[in-house]
Amino acid sequence: MNTGDKDLHLGDFRGKVLLLDFWTFCCINCLHVLDELRAVEEEFKDVLVTVGVHSPKFVHEADEQALRAAVERYEVHHPVLDDPELTTWQAYAVKAWPTLVLVDPEGYVVHVAAGEGHAEALRRVIAEVVAEHEAKGTLHRGDGPYVPPPPAETELRFPAKAIATAKGTVLVADTAHHRIVELKDDAVVTSYGTGARGRQDGTEPTFSEPSAVAVLPEHLDVGYHLVVADTVNHLLRGINTDTGEVTTIAGTGLQWRNGPTDGPGLEIDLTSPWDLVWWEPAGGLVIAMAGNHTLGLFDPRTGHVSRFAGTTVEGLSDGPAEEAFFAQTSGLAVDSDRLWLVDSETSALRWIDADRTVHTAVGKGLFDFGHRDGPADQALLQHPLGVTVLADHSVAVADTYNGAIRRFDPATNEVSTLATGLAEPSGAVLLDGDLVVVESAAHRLSRPVAKAHLVDGEAHQVRRPPTDIAAGVLDLAVVFSAPPGQKLDERYGPSTRLEITSSPPELLADGAGVGTDLTRKLTIAAGVAEGVLHVVAQAASCDDDGTEHAACHLTRQDWGVPVRVTDTGAHRLPLVMGGLDEQP
Repeated sequence: MNTGDKDLHLGDFRGKVLLLDFWTFCCINCLHVLDELRAVEEEFKDVLVTVGVHSPKFVHEADEQALRAAVERYEVHHPVLDDPELTTWQAYAVKAWPTLVLVDPEGYVVHVAAGEGHAEALRRVIAEVVAEHEAKGTLHRGDGPYVPPPPAETELRFPAKAIATAKGTVLVADTAHHRIVELKDDAVVTSYGTGARGRQDGTEPTFSEPSAVAVLPEHLDVGYHLVVADTVNHLLRGINTDTGEVTTIAGTGLQWRNGPTDGPGLEIDLTSPWDLVWWEPAGGLVIAMAGNHTLGLFDPRTGHVSRFAGTTVEGLSDGPAEEAFFAQTSGLAVDSDRLWLVDSETSALRWIDADRTVHTAVGKGLFDFGHRDGPADQALLQHPLGVTVLADHSVAVADTYNGAIRRFDPATNEVSTLATGLAEPSGAVLLDGDLVVVESAAHRLSRPVAKAHLVDGEAHQVRRPPTDIAAGVLDLAVVFSAPPGQKLDERYGPSTRLEITSSPPELLADGAGVGTDLTRKLTIAAGVAEGVLHVVAQAASCDDDGTEHAACHLTRQDWGVPVRVTDTGAHRLPLVMGGLDEQP
């Protein structure tokens, strides 16, 4: 895709530096990398060709038209290879989304990096490769193969969420147009944002892929009336509807990777706020912080931001909010003392009580999904992005990758299907008794006929091939080397961190937990045939120039590695976070 319908082969890139970006469009970390790469691609535009290798996680992502829509939605300005059977993924031994593979002008892999935060490392490695091959005469400068698709014109473009106002209008996050619009009878009456991507405040504001907007309670007098989840900017923005003025109210514009989560809003990094809602028991706006699998809390009266729930570990685990695991929370809704939420990566519907206890209504984990109705413990969703409370206190779920609106009834603990055949529904709002659905990929709001019926659909699991490991001692090694001109930052203690858990927990007889070494000996239980190793690693590195205030960078990656325990399995598992694995 993005080549003017021309098929390209590896040999066509000879003479260029080739960057393969293995991604899937459901993955928030992959979307972060897309944004990180924009500046790198511009800097090396005459020598670097990026090819996005789309290796899908969910069944819906293997659909070509869904991928084409995602490529436009996220403004992917480089060629994209559709890899629905994970053929190229396996050829490069990739184990995680996102993974970056750098190939030199002669076709040799020279650098591999998994996770986020690699932009500076890539700049340095690419600069070295360019210098080497320019000297050898093997570098060819010039334009790459990218051909933009013809632009499409619609009033809305990939809208994300919608909410109703007290005056009967609907506010919509018009995501790909980088604006917030107010609709009355399906016509735009007000628009906030110029339509350009940016982060400018004032009366001619700019946003970057805003995903949601919330209305503050009328009794609050804080100088603004609406709060926008300005997703790609990692900010919360306030809108004064009387003046049209936009101000930044939380976030620094930098993506949170490590560091404080509580403090003055303008001093705390956020990460991809995807939805937000006022919840009285919490005393503020709860934020779906999709980028690090947590929920945040913003108090407009004090301007204070804090961590509300989650640990940053991606998964499905209930209990006290501060201990629970979430997985890319993407939709929120309030019903009195209950906060409903959908976790897209675990295809789960969950809720939090006023005492901040987390429960799961529907969902089995990171690798199970489908379209199946019936008792909630057997029902399946596929990457839901929105949830809406209905008049009878049941909830409607925007079951995005199933193209459906589903209903969960807490009174009966049953799931049913209200509507199908929708184009990536990402949210819904009650308006005059009707359920108005945001059909994101159709660029519209619609009123599908809501007639409940049961679907006995298929169950699916993520299709990544498992890694065969042996029972007993397993040497797990996260491979990371500081980029050229940098060294690990040991000024304030250990520069690395490694956290390991497993599903099921019984898979690991020993070795789970948190440590500072990037290698660890695990003991794999003999009685468990398969499972998933959850690995979270990070490393801090700084410029090695002898200055006191050297530029520093944090690299972080989460892996969920499906494993199968066999007699002939490996005793070493390398996971490349940055560099190349030198051991066999």
